[in-house]
Amino acid sequence: MSGFTIAILLLGLLGAYLLGSMPTGFVLGKVLQGIDIREHGSGNTGATNVFRVMGKSAGITALIIDLLKGVAAIVWMRWLLSSGWSLSPWMQDWAYVMAALLAVIGHSKSVWIGFSGGKSAATGLGVLLALAWPVGLSVAAVFAVAVAISRTVSVGSMVAALCVPVLMWLLAEPLAYILFAIAGGLYVLLRHRSNFSRLLAGTEPKTFGKQTPQETQTVQTLRSKQ
Repeated sequence: MSGFTIAILLLGLLGAYLLGSMPTGFVLGKVLQGIDIREHGSGNTGATNVFRVMGKSAGITALIIDLLKGVAAIVWMRWLLSSGWSLSPWMQDWAYVMAALLAVIGHSKSVWIGFSGGKSAATGLGVLLALAWPVGLSVAAVFAVAVAISRTVSVGSMVAALCVPVLMWLLAEPLAYILFAIAGGLYVLLRHRSNFSRLLAGTEPKTFGKQTPQETQTVQTLRSKQ
């Protein structure tokens, strides 16, 4: 591999991270309501917190943009590698996987806002749709069913993260993609560890539907940080 090809790969990876690190929720908070979303609700910049703090329209906007960031990171890397640089298919797979992982990490560790961010579920779905769309659509379906049953986005995100490696394997995706699914899924689960603790305690607030008194207290506690 030539030094120029390595430079192209590094440029692709840097671009993937920067795309993933675009702080959608933070920008929406500042532009729409003049707030720092990190000082409200759960304190993260993801679409769920934007939804709770700023309302449905802002939450859906954050969700769509965060998903598109993941798609864009893979499209960017593919565009660079389609410009005539000689890489074997397996090396291209690994290049896409590294770009995907950096986009996911970038969402939760954004260089623009002190390496804070969201929980990477939406951006993770975006990279899945770009890497292997049948897997991405299947994961989206799993997420939707889990949220419909639990009325809680965090449950849907964790269940979907657990299912990604299995779906990658069942749909016979490349080994690099399967390993990314394991690493990315574990990362998303780690980002949701506080949600998991609240679920065990029965205090995780529902995103949709009526909340129990304990769940309401949790929301009030989270918002007391503002």
